[in-house]
Amino acid sequence: MTFKLSVLDRSRTRRHEEPGDALRNTVAFAQQVEALGYHRFWVSEHHGVPGVAGSAPTVLAAAVAAATSRIRVGTGGVMLPNHRPLVVAEQFGVLASLFPGRIDMGLGRSVGFTDGIRRALGVEKDAMDGFADRLAELAGWFTGEPAPHPGVHALPAEGLRPPLFVLANNAGADTAARAGAALVIGGLNGEEAMTAAINRYRAAFTPSPWWHEPYVMVAGNVAVAETREAARRLLVPEAWALAHSRTHGVFPPLRPAEEVEETLVPAMTERERGFYEAGLRGHVHGTEDDVATALDSLVARTGADEVLVTTSSYDRDALLDSYRRLATVAAGRIPA
Repeated sequence: MTFKLSVLDRSRTRRHEEPGDALRNTVAFAQQVEALGYHRFWVSEHHGVPGVAGSAPTVLAAAVAAATSRIRVGTGGVMLPNHRPLVVAEQFGVLASLFPGRIDMGLGRSVGFTDGIRRALGVEKDAMDGFADRLAELAGWFTGEPAPHPGVHALPAEGLRPPLFVLANNAGADTAARAGAALVIGGLNGEEAMTAAINRYRAAFTPSPWWHEPYVMVAGNVAVAETREAARRLLVPEAWALAHSRTHGVFPPLRPAEEVEETLVPAMTERERGFYEAGLRGHVHGTEDDVATALDSLVARTGADEVLVTTSSYDRDALLDSYRRLATVAAGRIPA
């Protein structure tokens, strides 16, 4: 199977690490994966999350694009309910003007992690319900059809066409189809639902100024190492952080896999352990041969055009080695 291979980095902090360190490491990581031949490098938007430094994705994307030369750079994604569409259009217009032909506009519908963050952002949970309308308004600032506010122009965005991607769950796939956007969908933990959503997206897709035909990017964790156990251990820090967030309401900085397994897991409650074990399931991991087989099968089942790898781990060297091994696996599968 042929498919493109890309990276989403969430600027995860590690224990005893400052947020600025994580941001600088994101920029350095982008340079490393560009050298490995990856197609895109995306950054994310999180607010008030101690374990994630990336709170301003278009600012961070500018730093990444300035430090690289070939790889496409984008957002996975800007959370549209948190922003006025005009401002988002202007930001991407600036990025696309500074780095022509390299900027992707990835958008999502999530709001803040807690009630306090949502209040600070000036949004409520129901703001997600207006995502389709905000998406249409944003498109109008680029195309002028229809002009969201007659006489007002989003400069320098007007007339530009940075590729539009919608980060979607099952229901959001329908929104992406109506908008004529590329679909970015996670769900390796629930692949049957993901595949059904992809099929609906393709069936309902409406060509647009952004995309003439459907385009599907499947997102998830992929870990590659010399042994299956070593690959699994790469997933341990994020699985622990996810379990901690679900049970304590705080998403923490990552900790070493050894500490998680030897100290933190034995002290878990039954509920925490359930979330932790769930966080280890459903990912693609193993040796190069294991991962090659798994990815070929995934792409065959979903018809995905691209795989967006979202793996984070405490050990940066081991993580980079995983991405290096993955690039080797994918080398013969990247379309010309």
